[in-house]
Amino acid sequence: MARVHRGFSTLGLDPAEPQETVRPDVAALDALSDHLEQCRHVLVLSGAGCSTESGIPDYRATDGTWRGRRPIQFADFLRREAMRRRYWARSMVGWPVVAAAQPNPAHRALARLQCDGPVMRLVSQNVDGLHSRAGSSGVIDLHGRLDRVVCLDCAALGDRRLFQQRLQELNPGWQATGAAAPDGDADLADDAYQAFRVPDCERCGGLMKPDVVFFGENVPKPLVAEAFQSLDRADALLVVGSSLMVWSGYRFVRRAVQQGVPVYILGLGRTRGDDEAALRVRGSCGDLLSRLADRLTAGR
Repeated sequence: MARVHRGFSTLGLDPAEPQETVRPDVAALDALSDHLEQCRHVLVLSGAGCSTESGIPDYRATDGTWRGRRPIQFADFLRREAMRRRYWARSMVGWPVVAAAQPNPAHRALARLQCDGPVMRLVSQNVDGLHSRAGSSGVIDLHGRLDRVVCLDCAALGDRRLFQQRLQELNPGWQATGAAAPDGDADLADDAYQAFRVPDCERCGGLMKPDVVFFGENVPKPLVAEAFQSLDRADALLVVGSSLMVWSGYRFVRRAVQQGVPVYILGLGRTRGDDEAALRVRGSCGDLLSRLADRLTAGR
């Protein structure tokens, strides 16, 4: 079997429903601002809600339930050539949405809060790289980066944009349309990828995969350890735009609670950690974080 280097992806859902409009909870935001003013080292855990305002769909509705079909599983990608063709065909159509996405006010506000406020570091569950592009430094991309590809045999890394060119060259004239789905995927008909061709690794001829963590695949232990070390130095955990429905993110809430570190949750909809939060602030990430950054960086 191919040796697994790193990897997350999440692909294959129906387009996101229109984002819920919620009047910002100004009183709760005031309270959060007061709490964070007393902090020196805030760790941020971000989820898909940070990127929906950049036009990247998410997986779950605001009540935490799945939208549409479930993403591809890592075991299926490894064992079944048909599933790899399906994945890369959908990714070839959906990748331009992620490639064209730009940081939104939520990403820019978090970068400001790291530069001039109490945020010391970000742990992101997203694979779009928008936090780094907005100016945040030292981002821990817990689930990898969609702008890279990796060979599962020799561990060679490559540029996703160049891999897109290879996909197009191997499939000239191939046409398919589909609605955008999370993380560079597209929702295509099941017969749209039967003749699709997938490039092999240019170095060794091995299997190529996006350098992201698929469902059914473990987050690399060194990344988890690095994120835990940051949490152990923090005096608050701020969760923004995550439903916390998967363990890879929720584990940080559990560790914070166990260590007596307050957890603050900001964003739309229900989350798995609501009952454990010291404060819950509801509203869009871009609006709330922009207001928070204005308050916490004023005069700096």
